[in-house]
Amino acid sequence: MEKIQEVIKEVAGKFSDSREQLLEVEVQLLEGSTLKLAGRVLDDATLTVLRDALLAAIPGLVVDSAAVHVLRKPKAKMLTVNTNLTGFFAEPSFLAEYLSEQMYGWQLEVLEEKDGWCFVRQEDGYMGWVYAPYMREGAPVPPTHVAMTPVVQLRAEPRIEALPVGRLLGGVSVAVLSVEGEWAMVDCDHPGWVPLAGLRAFSDIPLTEEERRAAILKDVVPMIGVPYQWGGCSANGIDCSGLAQLLHRWVGITTRRDAGMQFVDGTPVEPPFAPGDLVFFGDPDLPLEQRSITHVGISVGGWHIVHSSRSRNGVYYDDIQAVDHLRNAYMCACTYLK
Repeated sequence: MEKIQEVIKEVAGKFSDSREQLLEVEVQLLEGSTLKLAGRVLDDATLTVLRDALLAAIPGLVVDSAAVHVLRKPKAKMLTVNTNLTGFFAEPSFLAEYLSEQMYGWQLEVLEEKDGWCFVRQEDGYMGWVYAPYMREGAPVPPTHVAMTPVVQLRAEPRIEALPVGRLLGGVSVAVLSVEGEWAMVDCDHPGWVPLAGLRAFSDIPLTEEERRAAILKDVVPMIGVPYQWGGCSANGIDCSGLAQLLHRWVGITTRRDAGMQFVDGTPVEPPFAPGDLVFFGDPDLPLEQRSITHVGISVGGWHIVHSSRSRNGVYYDDIQAVDHLRNAYMCACTYLK
C-alpha cells in the first residue's frame, strides 16, 4: 500500500497546476492484487498516466478505475456567457478566490454542475467555476467585430440621447447586425446600438508585425487609468496579465491568461525591446534562478512599459530603469509579434 500511495502522490505532483490540470484520486480498496481507485480526473489521458505508472511500479497489479470520474466527455456540454462580464471562481461561491473573468460570448466546456454553478474549461484550458444563471446553452451569433472602446453604453436607438439598455466592454467580440449612419446594432446580452467607430472589424485587424506593434501603442491609450483588479480582464478593473491578453486580442493574437503562461508560450527576446514585447518580473528578494514570474508589462519601446500595477493601482506608464522595484525585479521578456 505504501508503494501505491507513493506512486499516486508522484503522479499527482505532475498534474498539480489546478488552473489547467486535475488529478484527485485515492485508494478505495486493495483486495489481493486488485486496486480500486476513486476520485476524479480531468480526462482519460490523465487517468492513463496514473494507471501506467502504477502498473510499471507494481507488476501484476490489477487497477480498477470504474469509480474515478472523468470530467471531460467526448460530447461535452457547452455554455455561452450571456452577460457582459462575470466572475470566474476557484470554488462554487461568490466568496471564493477570484481567478479571472468571463466576457459575453465566450464559450465554455462544462465539466461538472453543482448547486447552480458550473465547473468549466475555457478554450485555452483554464478551469474554474461560473454562476450558471449567467450562462446559456448554444453558440453565440458568429462575431464580426471586436469592441475597442473600454466601456460604451448600448442604446435602444442609434442616437446618443436614446435610452441605455446595457454596456459593452472592450475586448468583447460581437456580431454587427445592422448599420445606420455612424451607429451599429450589435448582438449582445442586451442587443443595442453603439458608435461604429468603437468597433474593429475582424477584416481590419492588423496582420503584420509592424502594424500590430503600432496598434498596441495606440490601443492601450484609452486604458490608461483603469484601476487594478486581481483577476480582472476589462476596463471595469484589470490585472497585469489581463492587460497583456487584452492588447493582444485586439490585434488578433490569443494568449493564455496568467503571466507565467504567457512567457512559456512566447518567443524569448533580449533588450532592446520593441513596442508590444512582454517584459516579466519576479520577487526581487530572491536570486534570479529561484524567482517565479509574478508580473508582466508591455514594452512601449525599450525599458519603457505600460502595465496594470498594483502599487500604482491601475494601468500606467513606467520606466523600468527609473523605478527601483521594477529594475530589481526584472527577469525576462518574450514576444508574440514575430
